[in-house]
Amino acid sequence: MRLHLRESPRTLYLVTDAQDEPGRPSRALVFRATEGSSSQAVVQFLPKDEVDLSTTVRLASGRAIKGCLGLISVSNEIFAVMITSATSVGKTRPSARTEESVAQIHDVGFYSLNSSAWDGLSTDVGMRSGYDDQSDSPLGDSYTNTTPNPVFEHPCAPITKILSTGTFYYANEEHWDITSRLPLRLARRAESGGVTDAGLYDERFLWNEYIVQSLLDFRERLDPQERDELDRTRFIALAIQGYVGVYNLALPAPPTSGAPTIATLALISRLGWKRSGTRFNTRGVDDDGNVANFVETETIFSTDQHCCSYVQVRGSVPLFWEQQGLQTFGHKIQITRPQASQPAFDRHLMQLIEEFGSMHAINLLGSKENEAILTAAYARHLQSARTAMGDTVGITHFDFHNAVKIGGHESVFREIRRLENIADHIDKFGFCMTDASTDELITEQRGVFRTNCLDCLDRTNFVQDILSRTTLEQYLMLIRKEWVQSTALWSHHRELWAENGDALSRIYAGTGALNTSFTRSGKRTLAGVLSDATKSVSRAYINNFQDKGKQIAIDMLVGNLSTQKKVTIYDPIHDSVRRALEARLPEYSTTKSCTIFAGTWNLNGRPPSSESLLPWLFPRHYTSDPDIIVIGFQEIVPLTAQQIVQADPERRRAWEAKILDTFNKRSESKGEYILLRGHQLVGTALLVFVRSELTSAIRNVEAASHKTGLRGMSGNKGAVGIRLEYCDTSFCFITAHLAAGHTNVDERNADYRTITNGLHFLKGKNIDSHDNVIWLADTNYRIDLENEHARSLAASNDYDALLAADQLKQAMDDGAAYRGYQEGPILFRPTYKYDVGTDNYDTGEKMRIPAWTDRVLFKGTSLDLSSYSRAELKSSDHRPVFALFRAEIRIIDHARRDALSRLLLESVTASGPGEKLDEKLAEMTFGDDTDKLPAPSTDDAAWWDDPEHPNGIFVPTSPQRSSRKSTNPFDSPDNSPLSSSPSSSEEELYHALQSPLAPEQARRRPPPPPPLRSARSTPKDDM
Repeated sequence: MRLHLRESPRTLYLVTDAQDEPGRPSRALVFRATEGSSSQAVVQFLPKDEVDLSTTVRLASGRAIKGCLGLISVSNEIFAVMITSATSVGKTRPSARTEESVAQIHDVGFYSLNSSAWDGLSTDVGMRSGYDDQSDSPLGDSYTNTTPNPVFEHPCAPITKILSTGTFYYANEEHWDITSRLPLRLARRAESGGVTDAGLYDERFLWNEYIVQSLLDFRERLDPQERDELDRTRFIALAIQGYVGVYNLALPAPPTSGAPTIATLALISRLGWKRSGTRFNTRGVDDDGNVANFVETETIFSTDQHCCSYVQVRGSVPLFWEQQGLQTFGHKIQITRPQASQPAFDRHLMQLIEEFGSMHAINLLGSKENEAILTAAYARHLQSARTAMGDTVGITHFDFHNAVKIGGHESVFREIRRLENIADHIDKFGFCMTDASTDELITEQRGVFRTNCLDCLDRTNFVQDILSRTTLEQYLMLIRKEWVQSTALWSHHRELWAENGDALSRIYAGTGALNTSFTRSGKRTLAGVLSDATKSVSRAYINNFQDKGKQIAIDMLVGNLSTQKKVTIYDPIHDSVRRALEARLPEYSTTKSCTIFAGTWNLNGRPPSSESLLPWLFPRHYTSDPDIIVIGFQEIVPLTAQQIVQADPERRRAWEAKILDTFNKRSESKGEYILLRGHQLVGTALLVFVRSELTSAIRNVEAASHKTGLRGMSGNKGAVGIRLEYCDTSFCFITAHLAAGHTNVDERNADYRTITNGLHFLKGKNIDSHDNVIWLADTNYRIDLENEHARSLAASNDYDALLAADQLKQAMDDGAAYRGYQEGPILFRPTYKYDVGTDNYDTGEKMRIPAWTDRVLFKGTSLDLSSYSRAELKSSDHRPVFALFRAEIRIIDHARRDALSRLLLESVTASGPGEKLDEKLAEMTFGDDTDKLPAPSTDDAAWWDDPEHPNGIFVPTSPQRSSRKSTNPFDSPDNSPLSSSPSSSEEELYHALQSPLAPEQARRRPPPPPPLRSARSTPKDDM
């Protein structure tokens, strides 16, 4: 392929080359940006002879282009991503009916569709080794050279570093899917009658899905003949990240033939991208069940007669855990959601069971304190999961480090194979075996081993090598026993697994794997020990000081940054459908009410006392228990120099226990609360509690903090934030402690701006990225009045006069801070400063002026404040403040949304002669006609007892049709199940779409017992 550029209008042409690519269709893929857009492109697939290349310039320094990885928007420009250098790895199954060869990507180029500003600036010069530490130098390859940094860096240079590390691979042929394991590919082919669709792939492992999706959508819109030609041109490349290695070797043949058998041994590791990232930035599980460093590794052994495929997986412990701060050789592990991990844990296991039928985990964590904590939690969660999943899941704990310490690495090989639980499952799971000539499945793998250690690198790779060899030996015993003794075979097997370990380790940790010297040679040498020590030092440096930039680049590539715009290809029909869907959100979603308690309290460094928290957490006039309770503390520890350097988490744990004890001891409690997430920055701490039944509906919980003390160097002042998504509505809660001092208003305003601009969550999200934001903080804003006058006004409850002099109100009115936020009416006395244990304002030496330092502010269209007050707790010099909210939670029915999208698309594309799309869109309305339903049930009779509906049969009448023929393409047909009210049940919608509405025999159930008369006559309590 060749890449050409025409400057006016700026257009890129990717064309086939008849000399280098014989047999491919003579076609061109044309790209240009939509005028004035940084996220929409125009793409055409044209015969090459219809494109005039005489006035174009050839790009990529004259090199052949290997394929297009997609389109991405960076710095308000659209870039086409082209593979400019790649080499063939080999054929993974030479005897297969269709070739399955793999290419390794070495260089990529980013070419702007919008401007020529970056044309002369290469993205790949000096960048190839940027994130690929081949030398395992303690400082890394790309950071030890003396080349000065360029004045201007290409905006896509960080992504270029990621894609040019030699860990990305793509299929050379159009009809084999490198993202899917062999049995899955063959099963698809069998279902489709031998036809392979290049548009089918395993999305978990397609690393360029975010940037290539628009091209795949464009492909789907072509007619079948053009689609086939586009596939044959191989313009679009689908890439995995991980490792692919292939060895061909000669093995002894049967006595009937003198020629040896040529066998191929291949290893394919596919790294998942859905929880992608580097070692200390990405740990554990997310709410969808995706785990960090999740890799599916497939061992393939093939001859001209049979092929064997064996699959294993690895992945981080599927709990919510992380390692924060500077990490060296001691791992400070924190399980962030100890009581709310089960739903995500179960989702992860269910995904494996759906894929493989059964799963057995091998946990290689040690007995040291930090790893032991993870092991105990892992075992506890798996035991809970077994109550629902039964014997389809199991676990074996094997302390790898302890085994090596006692008997060396050689003993691990023996012990793993001797463990009864593992040996039994090796026999039970088996392997996939196929006929090489027909691709017919002979046997199937019936389960999978899931192996993990802390990083899922060194120990995990070592044990997976053992499992792969053991299973391959079983296969060889069935077909050719003498091959089990082949020295060459096992030498290549060890080399493949050593290279695999190095590749996966460089991706996740920045250096090659430890223990690979033993994997390669079967011996532990002094050189190997020294190499491992060097790698450990390199990891510590790279993970602490370089991985942050690498994480951002990864997030850009996979589309995780919240500020990114996905590139779309101009398509007026699909664009109109998207706009129509956005306007019809209520038609495929429902809402429900949620109550939120937000409280803030400056503790003045005091530990929990015997004083009850009930007056604060559960005010008497508030009868319904909140769904979410958010508590912000300031000065949870004394702000001493020692605490500022290293805050004591025990004080926070004591308050967590005090709050949970308050929940549990309430006599009128209506449910159980669990601690969803807690986070602390020196004296500032934020805790989020939720009702236990809500944990499965709350996702993407993250915590972050930002220092503002001593110009951002000290955490004595600053903020802590926790964000979450409840169904399809996002929340961000912030507690903060701003600058002190009566006159330091400008410093407080600056602290607010610093927090707003500097507090970031994962994937580029910030405070303003959320639907709803609640601040519960010690803002430290004061009242600008004389002391005696302020005290007099407070004593007489003259709040208006005090508020007129309130610094925060003035800052909000001036737009200096909290622009766009609201605060409830303040109908309580100033909360600061009291003599501890009394109702007296400060009588100490400084005699501070009373002030409302403790505030709750909020913004969000779905938040409705129902109460704002303070509680009379006296164990601190501040009074705690609380706010109660009603929030509207949006629940999107994705099945219904997809069905509605298809219906709209069909309606728009069915345009009549002379009908204009704009006119059809302008008339889009849905009718409001509804069926007349029988009267609802009463205490005395059920609706199906109506004499007009004998035996409980109710036949709905058809809605009246207008005599005028509707020209609105978006009107639902009268018999469409989509004309009914929204439902959150995907199962109901599925059945509705599969079959027409028909009379149905109602199940006769006794009506529920009538409620008490007194209960019916009592109006519902307000919050």
